[in-house]
Amino acid sequence: MDDSTGDDTTAATGETGDSGEGQTPPLAHISAALRRERGKAGLSLSELAKRAGVAKSTLSQLESGGGNPSIETLWALSVALDVPFAALVQPARPHVRLVRAGEGPRFSADRADYLATVLSTCPPNARRDLYLITAEPDSARESDPHMPGVVEHVVLSAGRALVGLADEPVELAPGDYIAYPGDLPHVFRALEPGTAAVLVSEHV
Repeated sequence: MDDSTGDDTTAATGETGDSGEGQTPPLAHISAALRRERGKAGLSLSELAKRAGVAKSTLSQLESGGGNPSIETLWALSVALDVPFAALVQPARPHVRLVRAGEGPRFSADRADYLATVLSTCPPNARRDLYLITAEPDSARESDPHMPGVVEHVVLSAGRALVGLADEPVELAPGDYIAYPGDLPHVFRALEPGTAAVLVSEHV
């Protein structure tokens, strides 16, 4: 394909670019999805363009939120990225997992007073960083999105805190666990003095 692929008037939504508000392709979602999925795949702009048979300039324009991609272009990119077509054109629903204290599969030791609760297993090819968090209630830690594919896991060990996605944080008590996408705005707001938690940052 050549650069003209990115200028087709038939967009991913089946509407033309000048057909009215609400009918143009979701370029912001497509742009973010392409950057996210390319990052997960570990591909450069040139590598993905070559695999999909799309001009590098076209792909660069799409990742910058421009252009008017045809369904053929998006299909080619989804195949090259090995993701469903919908993953590129529909806003992803944030995946949040919450485990309250006392929940989750538990395993005890035979010769010790020891109990292990499985909160989250490590997916293949993932990389995780472990942090001990201490926070006071004077101000919230508001974090901008990290690199695509990052997931954060938090177990509260002391105090109380509002933790999770910035627009919908969850109040945690000691022993509670939450996981949320780190590539979306998120927050950690201590509600009591001496609040502490363990945070695991997972890079998929």
